[in-house]
Order: sequence, then structure tokens, then C-alpha cells
Amino acid sequence: MALGYIIIGIIVLFFLAGLKVVNEYERGVKFTFGKYTGIMQPGWRMVIPIFQSWVRVDMRVKAVDVPDQDCMTNDNISVNVNAVVYYKVKEAFKAIIEVEHFMYAVSQLAQTTMRNIVGEVELDDLLSNRDAISNKIREIVDKATDPWGIIVESVDLKDVILPQDMKRVMGRQAEAEREKRAVIIKGEGETIAAANMSKAASTLSKAPGALHLRTLQTLNDLSSDQSNTVIFAVPLEVLRAFEAVGKMDGPTGKKVAAAIRKAAK
Repeated sequence: MALGYIIIGIIVLFFLAGLKVVNEYERGVKFTFGKYTGIMQPGWRMVIPIFQSWVRVDMRVKAVDVPDQDCMTNDNISVNVNAVVYYKVKEAFKAIIEVEHFMYAVSQLAQTTMRNIVGEVELDDLLSNRDAISNKIREIVDKATDPWGIIVESVDLKDVILPQDMKRVMGRQAEAEREKRAVIIKGEGETIAAANMSKAASTLSKAPGALHLRTLQTLNDLSSDQSNTVIFAVPLEVLRAFEAVGKMDGPTGKKVAAAIRKAAK
């Protein structure tokens, strides 16, 4: 009787030892006598001890941090680039059978591919076209991991670290570009101002007395500040006429006055 209980106890322990729980986000790869015999779906599953074994595979999206890689761009500039790779296992049995330690393999493949792609582009393209370079890396890594049953969903370049000397050179380049734009804008402004001044001069020359009124308006604006010293230029002929008026009397003075009126016109 005791022997029967012992046998039952052994069977129960044997059964409990072979009972496995597979979570919803996991799959189990089962082997019988070392040979692949199927995928264990989520739930309670039975694995016969000694005769069978299994490997748990996480089917969720994984993020692999690609550490800083010292890369040389196509224009011979050394940069440090890091990235992150997002991937997930599509076929669990391939991820176990076709490659050893698939997580490590994906990380190494991403590092090698990133160095190769960065070496094919110039620094300006690397800084301005990160999305295009990331997509190119993702396509290459995804194609290489297809036989492993792995899908690479995205690759993102996190940072591009430049040498300090290159940063200073780029800063001077940006400053020169801004100065260039400032000079161009100033030149365009002077061209527009010259055109407007030409139109104004043409308008003043056509209206009798317009230039004199404009001169008086300018003097009125300057007179608001008593500290200003104003030098007023007048035609030389007018000054000479005024001097002549002061010195001459009689009929000659009348002639000079007439000359002044003529010069004023």
C-alpha cells in the first residue's frame, strides 16, 4: 500500500515538474530528444522531463542601444555616432535554431552596418539627412535578420558627436554665412533706397519751389534740437547776388534784384 502511494507521488511530482507556463507575450520552442517538435502557445503546457526540453522566447519589441561608434565619413572626418534599434521576433523557432544569442547578433550587426553606412556619406549629409540614413541602416539590418525570423521595425540615430576643432570651424562657417546674408540684404536695401531717392528727385525737379519747401522742412526738423550746428548750402550765384545788393544802390540795385529773382527761379 505504501509503495502505491510512493508511485503516485512520483507520478505527481513528475507531472508537476513537466508543467510549464507560457505567458501571452512569449512562445516556447520545444525539442524532443534534441529535435525541434513545435511551438508552445501561451498557457499551461506540458514538457516531459528528461525526454523533452524547451526555450522561452520573448515576442515583444526590444530596444537595442548601439554604443558610440568611432566612424570616418566619406570626406575623412572622424565622428562618434550612436543609435537605437527596435526589433521583434517574428518566428521563434528560427531565432533559436538559426542563430546563437540573437540579441547579441542583432546588436553586432547594427554596429557594423552603421559604421559602413556612415563611411559612405559626407558629414553635411549625415547631419542633415539623419532619417534617410536611419532608414538605409534599417533596410540592411532587416534584410540580414530575415533568415533569423526577426523584424527590424526602426533604427534611430540618437547623436552625432563632432570633434571640438570641427565644431569651431562650423561655427565660423555659420557666422560667415550670416554676414554674407546681412551684406546682401543691406545692398538690396540701398538699391531700393536709391531708386526711391531718384524718383523723389525727379518729382521735386518738376514742381517749381518744391525743393525750396523741402529744404525749409528739413531746417524745421533740425531746429527742434538747439544743440545742433547746421551748415546750410546755397548756390554760389545767390550769395554773390545778395552781396551785390548790399553794396549797390539806385538803378544798379534794381538790376541786381532782378538777377536775384532770376537766379531764384
